[in-house]
Amino acid sequence: MKPSTTTALRLLVGAAGLALGAVGVTHLLDETRPGTVWQVLLWAGGVLALHDGVLVPIVLAVGLLVTGGRLGGVWRAGLLTAGTVTLVALPVLLRPGRPANASVLPLDYPLGLTLVLSAVVAGTGATAGWHLWRRRRQR
Repeated sequence: MKPSTTTALRLLVGAAGLALGAVGVTHLLDETRPGTVWQVLLWAGGVLALHDGVLVPIVLAVGLLVTGGRLGGVWRAGLLTAGTVTLVALPVLLRPGRPANASVLPLDYPLGLTLVLSAVVAGTGATAGWHLWRRRRQR
């Protein structure tokens, strides 16, 4: 892509993101009880603080430790994916007690997280192995 095409595409994607964000805020303000807005804002602030205060420093610190060689990007991508999946799963993993309605959270979420993290580890390892195999084959 030419630089002007890339810039135009980025502007288009950014505008679409802003428009969708505006739709979300409009729905939040129109279709929720007044106290719910503050709960959503508190939750969003907590997610932001958890991401910037916990997840990013851990990923960066571990990424610095495992950046030996040219596979550092692969390992960082795997760590970032695992951290993000764990962050998304935390609300159902840390919920207090069992819900009154068994159909609200019917699955075994710790097992699900374990399976997803196992797939991330396997995928990261396979990608790193493929990069090493390809590099050795080119030599």
